[in-house]
Amino acid sequence: MASPTVRRTGLPLDGLSLEASSPPGTSGLVSGHLRLLGAEAEPRRTTPDVPGRITASGDGFGPVEVRMHAVNEASGVVDEATAQAATGIMAVHGRRDGQPRGLALDYVSAATGLLGVQGLLAGLLAEARGMRAHQVTTSLPRAGLLSVSQYLAAEGADEEEACELSPGGPPFSSADGTVFELETLDPTAWAAFWQALGAPRDAVRSGWRPFQFRYATACAPFPEVLHATTRDKSWQSIRAAADDSGAQVCALRAVADRAAEHDGAAPWRLTELGAGPYEPTRPEAGTAPLAGVTVLEAGRRIQAPLTAHLLGLLGAEVIRIEPPGGDPLRGMPPACSGVSARWLALNRGKQAAEVDIKSPSGRERLREMAAEADVFVHNWAPGKAAQLGLDAGDLAAVNPCLVYSCTSGWAGRLQNAPMGTDFMVQARTGMGEAARPSGEPPAPSLMTLLDVMGGLLGTETVLAALLQRERYGHGVRADSSLLGAADILLAPALRRAAEGRGTRRPAGFRRPLRTADGWVAPADAHASEAAGHDLSGLTTADAVDRLRAHGLAATAVTNRLTSLDHDARFAGLIRRDRHGAFAVPDPWSFA
Repeated sequence: MASPTVRRTGLPLDGLSLEASSPPGTSGLVSGHLRLLGAEAEPRRTTPDVPGRITASGDGFGPVEVRMHAVNEASGVVDEATAQAATGIMAVHGRRDGQPRGLALDYVSAATGLLGVQGLLAGLLAEARGMRAHQVTTSLPRAGLLSVSQYLAAEGADEEEACELSPGGPPFSSADGTVFELETLDPTAWAAFWQALGAPRDAVRSGWRPFQFRYATACAPFPEVLHATTRDKSWQSIRAAADDSGAQVCALRAVADRAAEHDGAAPWRLTELGAGPYEPTRPEAGTAPLAGVTVLEAGRRIQAPLTAHLLGLLGAEVIRIEPPGGDPLRGMPPACSGVSARWLALNRGKQAAEVDIKSPSGRERLREMAAEADVFVHNWAPGKAAQLGLDAGDLAAVNPCLVYSCTSGWAGRLQNAPMGTDFMVQARTGMGEAARPSGEPPAPSLMTLLDVMGGLLGTETVLAALLQRERYGHGVRADSSLLGAADILLAPALRRAAEGRGTRRPAGFRRPLRTADGWVAPADAHASEAAGHDLSGLTTADAVDRLRAHGLAATAVTNRLTSLDHDARFAGLIRRDRHGAFAVPDPWSFA
């Protein structure tokens, strides 16, 4: 490959042209993001059933092509609805309700689109580093399996869940009709909030554990009396109890509210830091796109760890910064061979370095590590990095060519925003309305939709920053957020709101149909026709055959995630790691 033209500064894809040829949902996201990163688009008209295909070339690059396969007629996985059903997303999202439930969001399509952008950026980065990556492939099934990877690992673990997987959970409602989310990571604040509202002590005590673990289990079967307590209190008194206790509450907003304030900004922000001297690495031919790249990750829960996990799958060496004694989440039940199955889903293969960032010597050690690294990723609370002297400017002083990635809740884009956790961002942005079809009350999903999508968005942002560094020789601050992830998922609803077409999908949208021994999901295009069939007396296999005999695409709903291991629709994709935990496949293939 000829050396790319080097300019003083610019966007990662300046000077590259883009050709898009694919179905509208996924490709629209991909081409839109690549245009925001500087590429010039040249769309081609094709039939809807052509697999997603994006090609980038120019300025000494490529062509590099990404394919996003959406259709597998033999398995019945042909679109968003059937991908949600087959990969277990309907099962996890439906845990709060006690039966599989489809998301009214184009979740798997959006995840596939982000994986497509990542694959194209990784391919271009490989070219810039002297390697060849002509074609990158991803698919709806791989995106869906990645989205449920933590739940799959936990369900296949050696021991039982820390909390029962039973129906129940937020949101709550007040006496005057306000529906709201509650958030706190502190058991003392939890107890004080409910004490102020007069809830029974036994219920408060027994409710904390399922509430705390709802991020992991996608349900929270705490006592019904807690719901009854809030229904007996005014919204004003509930807000006062939250203010006094240190807990936070957020009323569920409508998609129209988000549409009114949405400024159309990109879901990320790339900011130039210090410049050179930058000495690019040149890995051996045939290695992974990020071979030779060192990533430091100081993250907790899902968002930042998933970002670093995906960078590791692309070949980077990931060093996880953990507190003295190790990450306490390693012990989070359920375990496989003594290690948390959920922790393994996001952190297997990473190295670990115990660093006490609360001490001056620990912070100095982290600066020394950052001086030799390529990427630093964290999802610390707002202001913490600056307080520790570990903000982008602090680390750029020791490494001007560092990519500094902050994966946050809000990225400073909203004033007076609540705590930037998955469920609070869902509540604040109208996700609770968009996730459910018309005719159903709004309710944010207890599946960690935004943490996963935020991790995917963080990976895309880091790859864009690495390519920008490779082309222009300077460090980059790469900001992404759960708010940006929410805007990606809300894009269709925001467009409908702007066009005056309402914000909700039709009643019954992506609602699976009951069979004698399970559930079946028709494709989106055939949902209304399939709903007219009585399948309750048929086995799931016979129900799928019945629908297909009538020309309707459909697939069985995965209700137990461990059945994915021997599911013919995903033959050979799922394996067990050395601890015995289920692991899903790399989401891309490079050729």
